[in-house]
Amino acid sequence: MEYKGLNYTPPAGSKTEYYTVKSGDTLWTIAKKHGLSVDELKALNNLTTNSLSIGQTLKVTKGSSKPVEPSNNNYYIVKAGDSLYAIAQKHNTTVDELKKLNNLTNNNLSIGQKLLIPTTTNVPSGNDNVYTVKAGDSLYAIANRYGTTVDAIKRANNLSSNNLSIGQRLIIPTTTQYKTYVVVPGDTLYGISLKNGTTVDKIKSLNNLNSNTLSIGQKLLIP
Repeated sequence: MEYKGLNYTPPAGSKTEYYTVKSGDTLWTIAKKHGLSVDELKALNNLTTNSLSIGQTLKVTKGSSKPVEPSNNNYYIVKAGDSLYAIAQKHNTTVDELKKLNNLTNNNLSIGQKLLIPTTTNVPSGNDNVYTVKAGDSLYAIANRYGTTVDAIKRANNLSSNNLSIGQRLIIPTTTQYKTYVVVPGDTLYGISLKNGTTVDKIKSLNNLNSNTLSIGQKLLIP
């Protein structure tokens, strides 16, 4: 129970510890100070938002030991020069996954900040390749090179956009239900679709084509 103007004192013999919110406190700083994650602190206090009030009393531990950390995650302590992208690459995950797991609303980090790192993330299977992004690469060009689709690469790498960074590592799923066709002189989308028992629209959709123009040597995925 909390009373206005008075600090809460837990009952004698209670093993639960409490913390009174001060000016400048955030859930993250309080959680870090007491060896908790923001999610654990919110769950412990039934909080649905990150808002705090000065004088608010929070449970910061339950019992005599620290709360058990999720078994499927590791923790990483941010060092000078770190970025979310570099940390994500080092741990075979994505920036979006790190931000979601740690309730981050931007890409800013603080030295000493504790980040949850998912260990159950996508890893290449025996049939997959890992590709390192080079200058000028695009998801479409990479997908075309490996006979897969942009959507399949995005799913395999938990990507929410088509943006790539030089040096970024991508899992390339090589098992696909599509075959690859190499354009030869005289080819048209209509002729290729007839030859392969499909439609022009399906080929254009699968290959992200905006027109019917083809280039000799161009690789097309055929549904």
